[in-house]
Amino acid sequence: MSKQINQTTEKLRLDKWLWAARFFKTRALAKAAIEGGKVHYNGNRTKPSKEPIVGDTLTIRQGWDDKTVVITDLSQQRRGASEAQQLYYETEESIKLREKRAFDRKANNASQIAPDSRPTKKQRRDIRKLKDHGA
Repeated sequence: MSKQINQTTEKLRLDKWLWAARFFKTRALAKAAIEGGKVHYNGNRTKPSKEPIVGDTLTIRQGWDDKTVVITDLSQQRRGASEAQQLYYETEESIKLREKRAFDRKANNASQIAPDSRPTKKQRRDIRKLKDHGA
């Protein structure tokens, strides 16, 4: 980045960095993810007010994926995606694991046979009976 934040004069919150790095659309979503345990800082749960430091590791769970990223730069401003990607890099193990899990999900979905049509009312009742009674 062209402008690096001076850590001694300006304090940067983790939720604001996640928003600036474009992991979340809003700071509120970033804060909720941190409080919900979806973001780990150096392997531990953290608070939204934690001050990120260059070189530290974040594990971020988004949907089905876990991303392990290393902070390379700090910014309080949300910019374009190409500039946001310069704030971090994703580890090789994380990329490989995400690709493997995506392939496994796709393979699992491909093995399931989709029905030709929706179930009728009688078929829905029968399905509900099976689920409720465990027969």
